[in-house]
Formats: sequence, structure tokens, C-alpha cells
Amino acid sequence: MGRDKKRSHRDDSSSSSSNFDHRKKHHSSSTTANPPPISSQQRTGKHPTFVSHLETPNLHPKVKLLCEIIANTHSLSVENVLDDTGIRVSQEDVEQVLKLSYGFPGPAVKFFRWSGFQLNDKHSPYAWNLVVDLLGKNCLFDAMWDAIKSMKKGGLISLATFASVFSSYVAVDRVEDAIMTFEVMDQYGCPPDIVALNSLLSAICRDGKTAKAREFLRIAKDKIRPDADTYAILLEGCENERDVVSARQTFSEMVVEMGWDPKNVPAYDTFLTTLLKGPDGMREVLKFFDSMKERRCYPGMNFLKVALEECVRTGDAKGAWLLWESMVGRIGFRPDTPMYNSMIALHCYVKETDVARRFLDEMVFHGAFPDTQTYNVYFQFLIKSKKVRDASVVFTEMTKNECVPSHANCSSAVKMFMDHGDAYMAIKVWKCMIDSYHSDLDETGNLLVMGLRDTNRVPEAVKYAEDMIDRGIKLNSSTLSKLKQSLSKLGKGYVYDELLRKWKAR
Repeated sequence: MGRDKKRSHRDDSSSSSSNFDHRKKHHSSSTTANPPPISSQQRTGKHPTFVSHLETPNLHPKVKLLCEIIANTHSLSVENVLDDTGIRVSQEDVEQVLKLSYGFPGPAVKFFRWSGFQLNDKHSPYAWNLVVDLLGKNCLFDAMWDAIKSMKKGGLISLATFASVFSSYVAVDRVEDAIMTFEVMDQYGCPPDIVALNSLLSAICRDGKTAKAREFLRIAKDKIRPDADTYAILLEGCENERDVVSARQTFSEMVVEMGWDPKNVPAYDTFLTTLLKGPDGMREVLKFFDSMKERRCYPGMNFLKVALEECVRTGDAKGAWLLWESMVGRIGFRPDTPMYNSMIALHCYVKETDVARRFLDEMVFHGAFPDTQTYNVYFQFLIKSKKVRDASVVFTEMTKNECVPSHANCSSAVKMFMDHGDAYMAIKVWKCMIDSYHSDLDETGNLLVMGLRDTNRVPEAVKYAEDMIDRGIKLNSSTLSKLKQSLSKLGKGYVYDELLRKWKAR
């Protein structure tokens, strides 16, 4: 793009095992697209680590043995050791072994060459792409290009090959080399078209270098017209880097270049999600959202989910309602359970529990079903608001639907029901609590026993006190003392004596 600089295939990295043309090749001429090379690389800073056979369960014994040989044998000896095994390999075996041998590039390449003799040099295009990726991720760029030249002879190069090269260069801060690779890829039978350009930009943006991707696009678009995916990639890069300023600029460029298109949902979704992360996030979002809405352009569900979570965080019920009405009420988006949970939580926070209840009731009509979080959020605020009757209904409903109240909600509910004279519900919650939890029950248990005693339900107080002792739940001495007073007044000191005996025995 404005450069005539030719890509050198001999850069500053080398590999002793870079000779792929070890004998005459008879590769398949198929150019069928393959899945992208699967890199086992996980980047930690700039130091790559690779998944090996040791972290992969249920491997076929043959694949496992081959991986162990590669991992534990010097590259000079690996072919002899492989010969001694007498193992025969298939194309699929080679692919599986290569995917798990990124940490041992020299022996892995020797294995690839050794297996080529068995397969009459008919490795799958995917296996070749894995070799290219393996060498690139280990910064063995000379050997990587040797492999690419061998692939060219067999007509095996695809965009997946170059996507791997782009990511390998970008991962070690060699963006210029990735760009130069893009500029010479046509020499290898792969056109530098918009799909290839997007692949390059994606590799650059994924590595946190969106500014460089935007800079190259300004040059490249003189020859290649960007498409919707191009801007979606750049906007996703801005989102990942939390760069609101660049996101605004990129979005403006997209509108100028592409116009407004209702089908361009990913770009709108990513842009608005990025704006949320700015200092005046929701206000900015609503401003741009109104502009989009006027043109019948909308973001996707991901944005709505993130926006609702942000509204919950800031207590912005108005903003949440505006977005909900536009995307759910007007254009018929079908929110999922987490989104309903956000709306229910938000309206509980602003003390609009009746509105929260309406959301709870309507969600099943949109194919979303209340879960434990849904009920617990709503139940918690009913308890805080001292809405005893509503809390009773919700508790019955949630347990019927096999959703268990949280430990904290159980404890608070027992206290609320006892404080309001509803011993029946307090006991129901307590039974649920001891069935579901096995620790931190002392405080609530003592509270229940004391509450029953204080409301002249002494027989029930004794019953649950005995049950607590049997379960190993600590009954306080002060609780015992109060029970003693009540039982003595009723002339049932012997009941207390038996209770005390059990208590001491524990």
C-alpha cells in the first residue's frame, strides 16, 4: 500500500529444521478452506506458554506417546526414536500431535517431516497451517517462511496461513512485518482483498494496537474499500482498550464511508458499549442511541445487557427504562434472564418493588424464566421493605420452583416474620434453611426459639430447641435460661431438665 518494499524471507530468526523440501513433493492441489490454525499458545505478557499433552485429558494412547517422544527427545534424535516405535500415523494424528507440541518446535518439525514419509507427503492443509503457526509463535520466522514456500509449491496456501503469520508477528511487536506480509501475499496466490485486510486488522487490534490498525487502514483504503466488518473490528479494538475518543472518531469515519445501515448491528453494539466506559457514559450513550433510533439502526443484545448492568451500578432507572422500551418494547428484542434480573434489581434499589414484580411476572412470556438470583434479589428487598405478605408469597413461589433463598435472606426472613407475628412462615423458612445450609445457623436458630417463646408458643420453642441440639447447632445459655423461666411457670420443669441434659451431652 504505497510501498514497493519486498518481504525478505530470511530475517533475524532461524531454525536448524527449516528444510521442508526433503524430497519431491506430491501434495494435493486442493485449496479448500480450512479452519484457522489452532494455536495452543496462551500469552502471559510477552512470554508465551503452550498447552501440551500433559494438560489434555483422554488423549489416544498413540497420540500421547508421540507427544511424549517430541517433548523428551532432542531434535537430532527424534526421527530415529519415532522409527523405533513402528507407529503408523494418519493425517488426523499428525494434526493432533502438532497442536500439542508448540513448546517443542524443533522436534515437532522433525516429526512433521518423518510423518510425511508415511503419508507420501500428503499432509492436510490444516497440518501445514499448524506448522506455520507453531514456528511463528516460537519466533522461528525463517523456518516459517520456508514452510510457506513449500505450501506454495503444493497449492496449499489459504488466508488461514497468512492469518497465522499476521498474529505471530503482531504478538512480538513486529506490526510492520505483518503489514509487509499482507503486501506480498499475492505473490503466494492469496489475494490481499478486504477479507485479508480485515484479518490483518483483527490481529493488530487483538494485541492492543488499534491505533496502528487505524493508521494502516488510512493507507490501505485507497486501494481496498473497507466494509462493515472492518469498522466493527476497529471499534472492538477501541472497546477492549477503553479508548472512547478513538471509538468516536472511528464511528464517524464509518458513517461517512458506509452510511447508516440497520444490518450493521455489531458496530453499533460495540460503539455504544465503549461509550459506556467513558466519564459521562450513559448520557453519551443515550445521545447516540437517539441518533441511531431515528435511522432505525440499533445495537445488539450484548450492549443492552452491559448497559443494564451499568444502570444497576449507578441506580439509573430512567436510562434503563428508555433503553428497555426502545429495544424490547418497540423492536421486540427477547431479553434473557440476566437482563430481567438487572431490571428487577434496579427497580428494587429505587424502591419500586411493584414495578419489579411486573418484570418478574412478564419474563416468562418472553421465554425467560426466574432463577435463584431473580427470586433472591426480589425477596431481599421485600424483606427490607417489611412487605410481609408479598415476601410470604415469593418465598412459597421460589421454593416451589426449587430456588433456595440465600443464607442471609433466610436469616433476615425468619427475623422479619417473627417480628410481625407470623410464626408459621418463620418456621417454614427455618426448615428450608437447615435443609439447605449446614453452618452459621446458631444466631437464626436462637432467634426463632426465643421468638416462639416470646409469643407464648413454648411447646414449639422446646421442639425446635431440641432439634437444634440434635443437629449440633449451638443453643445459647441465655436461650436455655428463658426457656427455663417459661417452663417453670407452666409447671414443666422436667421438660427443661431433659433439655438441659441433652444440651450438656452435646
